[in-house]
Amino acid sequence: MALRAATIGRSCIIPIAPQRRSDRNCFWQVAGITERSKEFCLPFEIRQLCYAIAAADHGSFYRAARALDIEQSTLSRSISKLERSIGMSIFERSRAGVKTTLAGAAFIRGARPMVATADKLVTMMLAAGQGRAGGLLLGYNSSVSAGNLRATLISWREAHPDVELECVEADRSVLLAGLDTGEIDVAILMGTPSHNGFRCEPLWSERMLAALPASHPLARRDIIHWTDLRGEHFLLPAADPGPEIRDMLLGRLPISGGKPDIRMSRASRETVLSILGVNSGVTIVCEGSTGATYPSVVYRPIHGEQGPALTGYSGCWRDDNRNPALRRFLGFIKARYALSFDFSPRFQ
Repeated sequence: MALRAATIGRSCIIPIAPQRRSDRNCFWQVAGITERSKEFCLPFEIRQLCYAIAAADHGSFYRAARALDIEQSTLSRSISKLERSIGMSIFERSRAGVKTTLAGAAFIRGARPMVATADKLVTMMLAAGQGRAGGLLLGYNSSVSAGNLRATLISWREAHPDVELECVEADRSVLLAGLDTGEIDVAILMGTPSHNGFRCEPLWSERMLAALPASHPLARRDIIHWTDLRGEHFLLPAADPGPEIRDMLLGRLPISGGKPDIRMSRASRETVLSILGVNSGVTIVCEGSTGATYPSVVYRPIHGEQGPALTGYSGCWRDDNRNPALRRFLGFIKARYALSFDFSPRFQ
C-alpha cells in the first residue's frame, strides 16, 4: 500500500504510515520487513517529531501550534502519544510554557537530523517527478570538444545541477538500439536520421571543416571550397561519423570516370587527426571536433556555392519515454535554439 503524504504547517512534507492494522501488515510485507525485524522499527511518526521540535524551539505548545498552523490540542495529543511511545517525558509543562527534560533535550537533538533527512527525501522525490532531479542518459556519435552539443551540455549542467547527466559516445546503430531498449533517453546524431518508433527532430547545424597538414598547400588559405578538394587523398574513421562524411564527399566531389580517393580507417577519429601531420592526407571534421588540437594539423572551413558547408544534427527519443528529466531536457533545447517541434502531448 502506498504511503500517504501530509503537509505539516507550510513547508514540512512528510510520509504518514497507514493506520489500519490490515494495511500496516500489508505495508510490512511490501517493504520486506519480517516479524522479527518489526521490533526494531521506530514506534513514532516523523510528524510527531516535527511537533516536538517546534514545541522545543518555541517553548510553548500554543506558539508551536500557531507556527505550524494546526490546533493546539492536535499538537498536544500528538506529543503526549510520542512520549508514551518512547516511555519518557520530553517536556516539563507549566503555565509559563514547556521546556525539555534532560532526556528530552537529547531526544530532540537526535530527532532534528531525522526530520531534516525525511524532508530532503520528499523534496528529492518531488524534484525527480518534475524533472528537476533524477537522471538523464544522453548518447551522441560525434566529438564534443567544441560546438553546439558541448555548449548545450555545459549549460544544461549549470541550469540543472541536481539531474545526473550521463553521456555515452557510440555508433548510430548502437545508440538506436539503446533507445529501443530504453537504456538511452535521447540520442544526438549527425544528419537527419529516421527510424520507426522514434521521434527524430532537427536541432541545429554546424560547419564542416577540412583538417590537413600545416605543410599542405591548401593550409595557406583561409577558406577551402569543395572544388579545391578534388584529387585529394581522404582518410576517414570507419566509426561514426566517418560513413556520413564519406557519403557527403561522394555527393560533393563527383569525378569524371571515378570516385574520390577515400580510405576508411579502423583507427579512432583522434588517431586519424594525429597522423595527418606526418602524411599528405586530408580528413573532414565537424565543428565539434575543432576544440582539440594536434601537432602540425590545421582546420580550414569549407564553402560551397551557397556559402559555408553545413551539416545538421538531430535529436531522437522514444515517444513512450516517461522520464521527466527527458521532458525538461527537450524543453531546454527547444528554448535554447528557438525550435518549433512539439513534444509535450506525446508524453500524456
